[in-house]
Amino acid sequence: MSGNDSRAQAINQITNREPMPTQAPERLEDIWAENVFDLNKMQASLPKAVFQSIKNTIVTGEPLDASVADAVATAMRDWAMSKGALYYAHVFYPMTNLTAEKHDGFISVQSDGKVISQFSGKVLVQGEPDGSSFPNGGIRDTFEARGYTGWDVTSPAYIMETDNGATLCIPTVFVSWTGEALDKKVPLLRSIGAMDQAARKVLTLLGNKDVAPVNSSCGAEQEYFLVDANFASQRPDLQLAGRTLFGKAPAKGQEFDDHYFGAIPERVQVFMQEVENILYKLGIPAKTRHNEVAPSQFEIAPFFEAANVASDHQQLIMTVLKQTAKKHGFMCLLHEKPFAGINGSGKHINWSVGNATQGNLLDPGDSPHENAQFLLFCAAVIRGVHKYGPLMRAAIATASNDHRLGANEAPPAIMSVYLGTQLEEIFEQIKTGTVSESKQKGVLDIGVDVVPQLTQDAGDRNRTSPFAFTGNRFEFRAVGSNQSVSGPLIVLNTMLADSLDWIGNRLENELSKNTDMNTAIITVLKDVMEQHSAVIFGGNGYSEEWHKMAVEERGLINLPTTADALPTLKEEAIEDLFKKTGVLTPVELESRFEVYAEQYILSIEVEAKLMVNMAKTMIYPVAMEYLSQLSATLSNLAPLKINLDQTLIETIANLTNSLVATMTRLSEALEQHKTTNTEEKMQYCATTLLPIMNQLREQADALEGAVADHLWPLPTYQEMLFVK
Repeated sequence: MSGNDSRAQAINQITNREPMPTQAPERLEDIWAENVFDLNKMQASLPKAVFQSIKNTIVTGEPLDASVADAVATAMRDWAMSKGALYYAHVFYPMTNLTAEKHDGFISVQSDGKVISQFSGKVLVQGEPDGSSFPNGGIRDTFEARGYTGWDVTSPAYIMETDNGATLCIPTVFVSWTGEALDKKVPLLRSIGAMDQAARKVLTLLGNKDVAPVNSSCGAEQEYFLVDANFASQRPDLQLAGRTLFGKAPAKGQEFDDHYFGAIPERVQVFMQEVENILYKLGIPAKTRHNEVAPSQFEIAPFFEAANVASDHQQLIMTVLKQTAKKHGFMCLLHEKPFAGINGSGKHINWSVGNATQGNLLDPGDSPHENAQFLLFCAAVIRGVHKYGPLMRAAIATASNDHRLGANEAPPAIMSVYLGTQLEEIFEQIKTGTVSESKQKGVLDIGVDVVPQLTQDAGDRNRTSPFAFTGNRFEFRAVGSNQSVSGPLIVLNTMLADSLDWIGNRLENELSKNTDMNTAIITVLKDVMEQHSAVIFGGNGYSEEWHKMAVEERGLINLPTTADALPTLKEEAIEDLFKKTGVLTPVELESRFEVYAEQYILSIEVEAKLMVNMAKTMIYPVAMEYLSQLSATLSNLAPLKINLDQTLIETIANLTNSLVATMTRLSEALEQHKTTNTEEKMQYCATTLLPIMNQLREQADALEGAVADHLWPLPTYQEMLFVK
């Protein structure tokens, strides 16, 4: 089957596809967390003393009493088997941005040949997957295979249901035999602990007598694309790279803004409803769904949760999206830029900090002018972004996210803070020592009597800012859609811990001089603004003026590519930050640089090899076939003295020659890519391979616009984005 024949068959299968059976959504109250071994189920199945011990660990962070593990394991097994589970899995999160799991059966063979179901506390608490086959950045040699998973009591176990059965899934940490963190959960938990310690010191200095543990929260907006599986199966680039390496822009894209928040296509809504049902059963508070800006792009956003649980839930959301999409005949694309020329996908992290006694510490209340506690925590964030902006950039650095950052749908690679008019005024007044009044919320009069009065916020939103204050939290908008949220959360928590520690020490020093509290607070805030206000920016982050001002006048750093950003992890100041806070040892930090650098290099190398292969075996043959057909037609018409314009033939011939030449250059460039220095390899990918790849794409896309449609072998953008 050639070119358009297979594409036509795909379109026919899509348009004549039997719709998925629909049913009314189940009542939320009936299904909420039914597949989660949460506190309610623990209380119903555990002895009172055991339950209270586990609850104290989960709620207040008390160390786990190992003696309760057997009782919990038995109750967890009985509950899981009552829901049809015969296997359990320690679920962990290696440095791949993916989820890993090792499945084991509850089966235990007895001496008489009979079997019983068994699950001990020892097995619950610790598992042993292979520690050498996951990325470790040199922490472990290949022959050193031992690694351990350890039960994370603070993240609830759950049942994952599939058409093939149910499995009890237990969130765990993943460490090496020598104790180094091989995953994303261990440093996340450490960063929460470091931030808690520094935050409680500041809160105590402010006169708070009862201070509960402080945690960070996360609500991550997940953007994604849906492409029909009939098309995706014909695109080697989607299958292996997650994005289209070739593809001519359609006549219509997103310029009409007609997809954004439009009516959700019926087939997509059925898919969304099943996703939400699964998530609700897993206790994941999916709250928002809508069409995103680009055609075939959508978003799901959960309500905020404690950072560790939110991170686990985010991994589950990605898994459920991809698995459910297959059932509905879709391929779910989580790549940051699956289609050129239209918006890519991000994962905006709404991040805040708070506790049970003081509440949300980034909530300004009705009058932030009077809220000294809020101003100190907000100032800590400002200081953190200014000091560690390059680290924030490194935390969201991937080959795929590089395609998105700085484009019109994503913030620039320069890290800055948007506060809004009101807060910016307040901090500027503090800096100049002229504290007076701040802009208050107002009421909008829109001239329509039947519409209730609308509350006007004190400041507008800025969609071009990578890190924006949005009322009671900060939104980290530069995070990629395919990333684990753990990495960015680790950095945000750690830089906040460092800043709160600095503020606590500075405040303590002022108070030791018998300075009154208000004066001491103003002094500390003034110090922060004098040293770090350069990072505050409320204008257009896309403008050339800002890029020039940020670098030349304010001293901010622009790291446009992952190759530029990742070496930040090797800087002495960053090593000191993680070492001082106890979040990552120097060895663990170095391993992360090596792992993320290798992933960057491999991603580009795979795409380059795939482009050469697709150009050589799919695009070049079609171009030659069409040239042959045109030439034969001209020859046949010559005796009739019909003179046809040969411009098209010349264009295709020139493009084909250019394609072959660029394809050869890319192959040769891949062969020359032999340096052993990691940073040199990354720069080679960014400055040598990628430009050639972009040139090859331009030539192939031009050929797509010139070659007869019935010959073109790849599903087109028009088909993939608009045929539902």
